[in-house]
Amino acid sequence: MSRKSNTEQRRKEIVFALLSVMAEHGYEKATILAIAKQAGLAPGLIHYHFKSKGEILLYLVKLLATMSRARYDALAATASTPQEKLLAYINARLAKGEGAMPEAVSAWVVIGAEAVRQPEVRAVFQEAIVAELVLIQALLTACLQDQKKRIDGVAELAAGLLAFMEGAFQLASAAGDIMPQGYAATTARAFIENSLAAQVPV
Repeated sequence: MSRKSNTEQRRKEIVFALLSVMAEHGYEKATILAIAKQAGLAPGLIHYHFKSKGEILLYLVKLLATMSRARYDALAATASTPQEKLLAYINARLAKGEGAMPEAVSAWVVIGAEAVRQPEVRAVFQEAIVAELVLIQALLTACLQDQKKRIDGVAELAAGLLAFMEGAFQLASAAGDIMPQGYAATTARAFIENSLAAQVPV
């Protein structure tokens, strides 16, 4: 059990090293040597735990999705209404503060670009997007039902919120210094509040 635990910990260290290098230099320049240097390991140890850089990347996609869900769960732990849970979700994805990881945002943008180029990355990226849409739809549905409103357009509304977040990630990564501070979470909340208010009553 101890060996398995140590192996898993070392794999995570390698994956986080890829995240750091990739967030700063992009995927192409995130060589095995660069990852090993960031992790403080010999290059041979990288190959011991992963067959290739591509395998590390696939692991990173799944790890980021898990971390993203964990931040939401932590912020939603004290939420008691559907609206509070939805707000916790928006804050988990877009607000700064405890649990926020700018490096992870930059890495996620790079992953999205690699998903266009690499079918195997696209597959795990799409899995993460599907899971995100399912969660958003569930949160929005709960809010609409609580407000006694129709849920016909919930899929489109969820897609709109997700598209806004992905765009905000892109801007945070490439133009963060020129965007207004805190705009993403504030704008997303306003978008959702106005959209929910506009839905037709049952």
